[in-house]
Amino acid sequence: MPPRLVQKSATVAARADGMLRLGVVADTHSHPHAAGLQHLAALAPDAILHGGDIGELDVLASLAEIAPVFAVRGNIDTRANDLPDVLLLDVTGPRPLRILLTHIAVYGPKLRAEIARLAKAEHAPLVVCGHSHVPFIGVDKGISIFNPGSIGPRRFSLPILFGTIDISPTGVRLAHVSAETGQRWTPP
Repeated sequence: MPPRLVQKSATVAARADGMLRLGVVADTHSHPHAAGLQHLAALAPDAILHGGDIGELDVLASLAEIAPVFAVRGNIDTRANDLPDVLLLDVTGPRPLRILLTHIAVYGPKLRAEIARLAKAEHAPLVVCGHSHVPFIGVDKGISIFNPGSIGPRRFSLPILFGTIDISPTGVRLAHVSAETGQRWTPP
């Protein structure tokens, strides 16, 4: 039987104008791309989500200099005992949204069955994850999936990226950003 996932909840409020920008990173592996952190800071996020595989925990302190950080533990984060495996983040404001943040959520482009069940049970229409280092935006089982890719050391020939989630009174927009250039990234 697999170990029980440690789950926590948190809340972040939209600004007075109903807008909220979340920076999304994952798989820093102790070495987030320096220019990527500068580009992330330039976007002035209201908060940052970290999808696990943090590595050295001082990475979270560096991110916290940019904005408040909400993080989950990844499979390499053996010393991150205070971090949950699953974080339910409730965005309050004109467009309320519940986000389920966890490290391992997909198998290819599909949600893992246990994550889909949990997202549905918790009424979370958006799952944010890391682990694969593969940037991905998709929908499976009626649930949106966002993997920002990795802002840490390059793996294979994958790009070094982070993501943004822009929430407004009229909608939610997910995007990838090149850590190297700061420009919006789309698959080739």
